[in-house]
Amino acid sequence: MDVAARPALPRRNGPTAALLGMAVLVASEATLFAAMIGTYYYLRFETAVWPPRGVPEPKWVVPVILVAVLVCSSVPMELGSRAAQQGRLAAARSFFLVALVLQAGYFAYEVHDFADQLRETPIDRNAYTSVYYTLLGADHAHVFVGILFVVWLLGKLAFGLTPYRVNAARVITWYWHFVNLLTIVVLATLLSARA
Repeated sequence: MDVAARPALPRRNGPTAALLGMAVLVASEATLFAAMIGTYYYLRFETAVWPPRGVPEPKWVVPVILVAVLVCSSVPMELGSRAAQQGRLAAARSFFLVALVLQAGYFAYEVHDFADQLRETPIDRNAYTSVYYTLLGADHAHVFVGILFVVWLLGKLAFGLTPYRVNAARVITWYWHFVNLLTIVVLATLLSARA
């Protein structure tokens, strides 16, 4: 059923429970990543050579292009959220599907690349490889969770729009924007080893 066909519900003052829950999740995840990034820079400034000899410098061309593609997925996510708020179900589904294709393409390549890097340079080689793979793996995990949210949302939207689903679209979109920002920060942190 379309949101426009439903009787108007009284507007609730203040943020929704979904928004508050997502704010708490984002704040806790931001704190976790701040600690990991702080560890990265602590190790970097306490080590004479970074990355250590024998460890290849992080590649930058393909990762920067892929992160740009991932960040572009925020556009259809935002458009999908707005379409859901306007009661345009078909448009919302289409935008979220486009976003999902971009997200899944990024994730598939990154998982493959992550496995290749692990084969080339094991995680337990030194402090650099440990913190490098921990940061990168945690970021990939967040991308995966974001993808699961979008898949779940598309499953819910298959049965129409409700105020609950419109709120879900909004907070999942906000989570996705956070994941993109987080990915940019993680990439910048890891590429700082090239400087």
